[in-house]
Amino acid sequence: MIKIYHNVRCSKSRDVCTILKKKKVKAEVIEYLKTPPSPEEIKELLKMLGMKAEELVRKKEPLFIEKFAGKKFTNAQWIKILSKNPILIERPIIVKGDKAIIGRPPEKVLEFLK
Repeated sequence: MIKIYHNVRCSKSRDVCTILKKKKVKAEVIEYLKTPPSPEEIKELLKMLGMKAEELVRKKEPLFIEKFAGKKFTNAQWIKILSKNPILIERPIIVKGDKAIIGRPPEKVLEFLK
């Protein structure tokens, strides 16, 4: 089963959902702004993505610019920040088994589904 961490207001995220529908891929859609991932879930996602927490941060997001730009945080601190401020999480994240990708550009999901 595919999971997508989705933001309905994000065009890239909506594009990935459209691709999944066209390919008739059933997916569990997680609206992560409504149900933010726990620190443990973020750790697991990062492991599947092969990333450090800071790499998952949307650096152009106004909240990042206002509160976090130019400051140094540990990986554990970033995980807590992302859990408390899910708007900062890069999107969409697509999970298949024990692997995950960020669906940017959306077409990237096509290769991932193979």
